[in-house]
Amino acid sequence: MSIRLHQLTLGYGSRLLLDHITAELPDGQLTALLGRNGTGKSTLLRAIAGLGPIRSGEIRLCDQELTGLTAQQRARTISFVTTDKVRIANLTCEEVVALGRAPYTDWIGRLNDEDRRIVRRALQLTGMESFGHKTMDTLSDGECQRIMIARALAQDTPIVLLDEPTAFLDLPNRYELGTLLRRLAHHEGKCIVFSTHDLDVALSLCDSVALIDPPTLHHLPTEAMVHSGHIERLFTGDGLHFDPDSRSVRAAKE
Repeated sequence: MSIRLHQLTLGYGSRLLLDHITAELPDGQLTALLGRNGTGKSTLLRAIAGLGPIRSGEIRLCDQELTGLTAQQRARTISFVTTDKVRIANLTCEEVVALGRAPYTDWIGRLNDEDRRIVRRALQLTGMESFGHKTMDTLSDGECQRIMIARALAQDTPIVLLDEPTAFLDLPNRYELGTLLRRLAHHEGKCIVFSTHDLDVALSLCDSVALIDPPTLHHLPTEAMVHSGHIERLFTGDGLHFDPDSRSVRAAKE
């Protein structure tokens, strides 16, 4: 398993978000992380990436305990694409993607032929090979998101985390990005986990779903999650109804 969570407890201040959760996320699969706003999706992703504190429990990445990894080992194991919009006017897309090679280059960041090959392949895998010499301030939100995913691929890690990668995209681009992530997980053998509010994208494209129902995390294959009742309970009281057949949420009175 690429990611193992064992009796993990997370929170901030006096607030408990997740309490003694246990889950295993394998490589070669795309997993959606679902939950209401403020229930800990970003906190969990940051904890897995080693960027946030944990109260108790254990996180293992590729059979290694997270706290035992050096910064360089962690950078070679896991890459993280945040939800922030990135607009870098003075760097080309190829240069941004090349930043993903930082864990492997020398102290001045000099690229060798293998590094350049990996950067070109990352751009190709994300369909951005023709954008290499453009600057990111000239790109659309969807194109920028693809470049950041290409940077994560250039980092060449077995685990890729993404926090709300579809947040600023319209519906066609959300599906296109979700399809890209699914293809990368299956064809490149990576463990890819992304947080999202898009139930339709998550339930139609992902292999499994991790659903935060504070202070619990339910992790099931997508088909099992659809029929588990967990998603219906998540929306109870909001005047919404989840239809397992259409895998969509609508107003209960419709």
